[in-house]
Amino acid sequence: MDLKSGYPFWAIKNGLMRTFPALDHNIVCDVAIIGGGITGALIADDLSSNGYAVAIIEQRDIGWGSTAASTALLQYEIDTHLTELAALYGEVDALKAYRACAEAITDLQTLAETVGDVDFEMQDSLYYASRRRDKQPLKDEFLLRQKHGFDVEWLEPDGIKKQYGFKSSGAILSKKAARIDPYRLTHKLLDRMQSSGHHVYDRTEIKNLKPSAEQVELTTTSGFKISCQSVVMATGYSSQKWLKQKVASNRSSYAFITDPIDPELLGELNRTMMWESARPYLYMRTTGDGRLLVGGEDDDIDISAKRDKRVDKKARTLANKVEKLFPKLPMNPTFSWAGTFAETEDGLPFFGPHKQYGERVQFAMAYGGNGITYSMIGAGLLRANIEQREHPLAELFSFSRLD
Repeated sequence: MDLKSGYPFWAIKNGLMRTFPALDHNIVCDVAIIGGGITGALIADDLSSNGYAVAIIEQRDIGWGSTAASTALLQYEIDTHLTELAALYGEVDALKAYRACAEAITDLQTLAETVGDVDFEMQDSLYYASRRRDKQPLKDEFLLRQKHGFDVEWLEPDGIKKQYGFKSSGAILSKKAARIDPYRLTHKLLDRMQSSGHHVYDRTEIKNLKPSAEQVELTTTSGFKISCQSVVMATGYSSQKWLKQKVASNRSSYAFITDPIDPELLGELNRTMMWESARPYLYMRTTGDGRLLVGGEDDDIDISAKRDKRVDKKARTLANKVEKLFPKLPMNPTFSWAGTFAETEDGLPFFGPHKQYGERVQFAMAYGGNGITYSMIGAGLLRANIEQREHPLAELFSFSRLD
């Protein structure tokens, strides 16, 4: 599955940080994780740090799938409003999801500080009304978050214009968000894991998966066997090919990044990521070297050749939208790209076993705009499942939502 088009910035900036071998013999481990992107890396780091013998199996080079195309906005704010989730599942469960995402950002900060040099920085998040009719739903969202103790501030048009320099009828300013280099974090986590005695294999494709009451046996396309107690399927948007049941819809999202911009011109954008209420939404955030990363213009194209042809035009459309908001910013799409992402109907991920395979095969489908944040939550959730412990989000993030 071709998951990206164009020139994703992280892969260009970092290059091939580390090569890992292809699997060329039979192995035994506690947990085999299929997928060597940011989701697999976070789960592997959690499991290996808690005493499990882990093997990562990736069919491409490490981090070369959706991770390389990720724009890595770390937010507790889910694409589905807290008010909407509360209407779907009740306020208690909706709050569990939002609070877990907020805690995940703190956990990612701790992890990034431990690993070091992954362009992590805490940010504010400005969620602004694209249209006048969006103001009241945003205000309702603000009031519910404020009621439950989230660190948020409501901005009226004058405040938005004064602080950020553009026009909007209203906005939620959240004080907990962050940025990161997901490709670099993936490589550094897996490098650390391999150095501590665990296994990382790339350019190795799994052909067959056979669970039994005692173990799971995986077979590669080259005929080698992996015997393990549990499998975690963390192949991102390719994971759906392992299920007969459709659980999400694949779409394409587009992005570009500028040359470094004078910090004085960037102003509050230096410390604030921004996104809008329209769907699909425009979003932007800076990097550690002062570039502006802009994304959006999502469409339902899931054919790589068609997506490839749209990258330059979509980047120009995104640049024009930013120029309307910030006419003084130089909008030169130095690198532009597109990537596949998946949407669930409610904006929540799927973590856990599916009835098609049984309890020994766990899925990690961190779908939606909060992919990295969800993956951080999912790491602990899946370990709880493997250890047969309860987890507060196990039911809400399970496939039972589809029943």
